[in-house]
Amino acid sequence: MNFFDRLHDRIVTVDSVVSVGLDPDPKRIPDHLQEYDLPRWAFNRRIIDATHEHAAVYKPNAAFYEDPDGWRALEETIAYAHGKGVPVLLDAKRADIGNTTRQYAQALERVDAITVNPYMGRDSLQPFLADEEAGVFVLCRTSNPGGSDLQDLELETGEQVYERVAALADLWNTNDNVGLVVGATNPDELEELREQVPDLPFLVPGIGAQGGDAEAAVEFGLANGVGLVNSSRGIIFAGEDAGEEFAAVAGQAAKRLKGRLNQYRE
Repeated sequence: MNFFDRLHDRIVTVDSVVSVGLDPDPKRIPDHLQEYDLPRWAFNRRIIDATHEHAAVYKPNAAFYEDPDGWRALEETIAYAHGKGVPVLLDAKRADIGNTTRQYAQALERVDAITVNPYMGRDSLQPFLADEEAGVFVLCRTSNPGGSDLQDLELETGEQVYERVAALADLWNTNDNVGLVVGATNPDELEELREQVPDLPFLVPGIGAQGGDAEAAVEFGLANGVGLVNSSRGIIFAGEDAGEEFAAVAGQAAKRLKGRLNQYRE
């Protein structure tokens, strides 16, 4: 089974399309966890315990782990999530050429899916695309204000850059393992991209702290019932002021988001 088949089964099992972003900012980890050898791992473990029944996937962002203790924490987190039966999508936005991108792609030996940056073209993504069992989410239309600096530029073909990225990703999907990252802050663009690439699942960030459109994220983010809607800070730091009860509050936030999204699922 490839990643999207496994993801489909996970979505059905937990009745959820929620992606829980595991971005453990060291400055926001509760004081009572700071005494642990790996505070980020201690934090993530409690978040996973509290949210796994509502999580279709966990999405750790590599930026929060890029130091020796961080990589150790990430390895523990991945193993623990897998032990709970939850796939792991590494938000790394990797891509390069030659030996470098082959090294980057080795991350797929540990995780189930990864985000990649298409700016350098197909050859920079080929080692990821060639892994038939892994999921590859191509950055397409991001929710940050500066995304328009490049993504909105119009090409000679009349397409905007992000539309061309979607078209290329559709062509690259020869192993049925490609999805798109499409932000939730512009519902019209979500709808247009869904019409353009009806079969590619979307990873939709921007729900929660960024105020994205939940209804549009579900209506246009899913392809044949498969897709993900991510919340990071809105879940894991929902209990930031709750002391030792932070994880329970995070679990409640994940459950609420699942219920909110499920209103719009068919």
